[in-house]
Amino acid sequence: MESPMDADTALALLDWQIDLGATEAIADAPVNRFELDPRPAKPTSSPSPQHAVDRGADPSAAARAARPQPVSAPGPDPVQAAREAARAAGDLDGLRAALLAYPHCDLKKGARNLVFADGAPDARVMIIGEAPGREEDARGLPFVGREGQLLDRMFAAIGMGRTEGAPLYITNVIPWRPPQSRDPKPEEIAMMLPFMQRHVELVAPDVVVLMGNISCQAGLGRRGIARLRGGWTTAYGRDALPMFPPAYLLSNPHAKRDAWQDLLALQARLATGNTP
Repeated sequence: MESPMDADTALALLDWQIDLGATEAIADAPVNRFELDPRPAKPTSSPSPQHAVDRGADPSAAARAARPQPVSAPGPDPVQAAREAARAAGDLDGLRAALLAYPHCDLKKGARNLVFADGAPDARVMIIGEAPGREEDARGLPFVGREGQLLDRMFAAIGMGRTEGAPLYITNVIPWRPPQSRDPKPEEIAMMLPFMQRHVELVAPDVVVLMGNISCQAGLGRRGIARLRGGWTTAYGRDALPMFPPAYLLSNPHAKRDAWQDLLALQARLATGNTP
């Protein structure tokens, strides 16, 4: 039988273990952890506030732990909020005000102006572009600068314009300029789509012209303007004609022949009332 260890010997052994780097106490007998039950231990229940008081703990902290924690409610649905705001707009001024008051689109935080529309609200043709660029953002009007000048020349060739000839009405799917004029994100298009639908309902044109991939994505649910252009379809409940946007024509002059064919098809549609 071993004699009991005196205090000085025990303290010396403890100092020796600490010097070796021991960080926790060890048992008298080795433990084979491979033989332990791998199932996790059942969680212990939280102490009641009264039990915490009995143990001398902070009763207010125990009461907070025992109190049911509130569950945060999900935030508002931006698309549903857009539907409700757009539906409530009784005219174009009301729609413009609804867009200005809409709080869920972060694009407005970095834009200088809301780019709502230009032209005549009673026009038979409504041009729907993609999103404002730098000059559009600065002036608060769609299709200005080089792109706007080309657009004006294109439609002047078939007797249409913003102020002269048969009237045009021009707007964009996205009314605020995205940072660095990047493509709008799908969620940004989705939250602006109810406003666009209401915009078309209020103007009630005979034809909408979808200029570019973003416009086709919003109005048709498809992209690929090179395949879609020139083919009559339906968007927002109206006859629709996809076309190359002026920005594409400026960098791809060979596509102007296709754009001219599309303009002639639009002119024929307005003259006869029938799509080819």
